[in-house]
Amino acid sequence: MRATAIVLAVAAVLLTAGPVRAQDAAAVEQGRQVFEYWCATCHGPGPIYPGTAALQAKYKGAIPPVLADRTDLTEAAIRTVVRRGLSIMPIFRKTEVSDADLDALVAYLRRPRVPAATAR
Repeated sequence: MRATAIVLAVAAVLLTAGPVRAQDAAAVEQGRQVFEYWCATCHGPGPIYPGTAALQAKYKGAIPPVLADRTDLTEAAIRTVVRRGLSIMPIFRKTEVSDADLDALVAYLRRPRVPAATAR
């Protein structure tokens, strides 16, 4: 009887995990689109982007300067900088980046990454 309960519990977790992952993937994709539209013009990869260049100068390579490559960004930091701006970065009002878009942007910037050594 106990084994049956364990099997049913594991099956329930596995059956509900698929839709959650699909929702996460959809949020990450929406967040990527938000990033490309609103953020990439300053924070894209390469030295021609002012936000990326500023972060490169600030951290001197200790932290990736491309926001989409970073793994240290907290949800609170992302939300605060988007809504309040930072240095020359402007604020983004809810009429520009909606709360749903900000949620998706957070999902994108905090998405799980495959370590470079195993990503082939």
